[in-house]
Amino acid sequence: MKKFFPALILVLAVACSQPKTYVTIDGPTLVGTDGKPFLIKGTNLGNWLNPEGYMFGFGRTNSQRLIHEMLCELVGPYEAAKFWNEFKDNYITEEDIAFIASTGANTIRLPFHYKLFTEEDYMGMNSSQEGFRRIDDAVSWCRKYGLYLILDMHDAPGGQTGDNIDDSYGYPWLFEDESAQRQFCDIWKKIASHYKDEPVILGYELINEPIAPYFPNVKELNAKLEPVHKMAVSAIREVDRNHIILLGGAQWNGHFEPFTDWTYDDKIMYTCHRYGGGTDAAAIRSFIEFRDKTNLPMYMGEIGHGSDQWQEEFCKTMEENNIGWTFWPYKKISGSCMVAYHAPQEWRAVRRFSEAPRSTFKEIREAMPDRDSVRTALSGLIQSVRFSNCEPQEGYIRSIRLK
Repeated sequence: MKKFFPALILVLAVACSQPKTYVTIDGPTLVGTDGKPFLIKGTNLGNWLNPEGYMFGFGRTNSQRLIHEMLCELVGPYEAAKFWNEFKDNYITEEDIAFIASTGANTIRLPFHYKLFTEEDYMGMNSSQEGFRRIDDAVSWCRKYGLYLILDMHDAPGGQTGDNIDDSYGYPWLFEDESAQRQFCDIWKKIASHYKDEPVILGYELINEPIAPYFPNVKELNAKLEPVHKMAVSAIREVDRNHIILLGGAQWNGHFEPFTDWTYDDKIMYTCHRYGGGTDAAAIRSFIEFRDKTNLPMYMGEIGHGSDQWQEEFCKTMEENNIGWTFWPYKKISGSCMVAYHAPQEWRAVRRFSEAPRSTFKEIREAMPDRDSVRTALSGLIQSVRFSNCEPQEGYIRSIRLK
C-alpha cells in the first residue's frame, strides 16, 4: 500500500489543481463547461420563493405581501408563517428537479425575493440565511442531475417594476432611492461571494422586468436602468469574475433601446421576455437586431401560456436564431406549465375570501369563512403541491421541445 501512497497524493493534487470551468460567452453564443456551444432550454421555478396570486388561483390578491396579509387575516401570523415554511419545503423538492432533468431540460431559472437575504419578515422567516439555505438546496440538486441554474432577483429592494410581480408598492422606487440601490448592490455582492466558485450557476440575473410602462416619467426611469445595472455589476465583480451577468430590458424585458454601453464587462448577456404574438422571426426582430448589434448572447427568460402549437412553432424560431429559453412557469394551479397541481375542494373558500372587499376590519369579519375549513384548505394545498400529487403536462413539455 505504501508504494501507491505518493502516486495517490499526486493524483489528488492534480485533480484539485484543475481550474473549474463555467458557462461563458463567445460573441453571441453561450459556451458550456464542455467547451461546446450551449443553448438554454428549460423552465422557471416561479412561485416557490416569490409567490404570485394567479398561481394559487387568486385574482386581486396577487402579490406575496397581499397573500401574506390575507393568510394572517384567515389564520393569524403564526399559522401563516407555518404555512409558508411548509410551502417552501414542499413546492420544489429534489423530485421536481429530477423530473425537470428527465425532460431533457438543461437550465432552470430561479426567481427569488431580495428579502430572503435580509432580516425582514418574509414567507415565515426573518433570517438573512434563508435565501442561501433554499438556493443551496437547488444548487446541490441541479449538480446531481446535470442542470445549470440562473439566479433571478425577481423582487428587488424598493421594487423595480411597480406592479404585483415585484411585490412592491406600485412604483419602481429602486431607481429613485439611493438606499434601495445600496441594498440591491450589497445583496448581489453577498450572493456572488457565496457562489463565486460554483460552476452549476450559469449566471446572475440582476432584476426581472424593470419599469412597467404605466408611468408618465417612464423615459426618465428608463435612463436610470443602465446606471443601476453598472453599479450592481461593479459590486459583483469585486468578489466574482467567473459568472455571467444577465441584463433584462425595460418594460417587461422587451425594450433595449435605453442601453447604450455593453463594453463595461466581458461577461454580460441580455434577456428578453415575450408572451403571445406571432411565431416567426419577425416577432422577435428587435431582440435579434439588438443581439447582433452588441454581439452578445440573448436569451428568452420568460415565455408561455400559449397553445402547444404556438409554443412549438416559436421554440423552433428561437432555436433557429440562437436564442435559448426558459418557459414560465414550471408548476402552478391548473395547466399551462410542466406540472400542474389541483387545489383541494376547501380552497374555494380561500379564493372567495381573496376576492372579497377587505379594506376595513368590518369587511374582513363579514367575509371570513369557517376557520376550520381554511386550515383544512391550507394543509390540503401543501399536500397538493408535492410532486407526487402533481400532474405532468406531457403535451406542454413536448411543445417546448423537450423529451
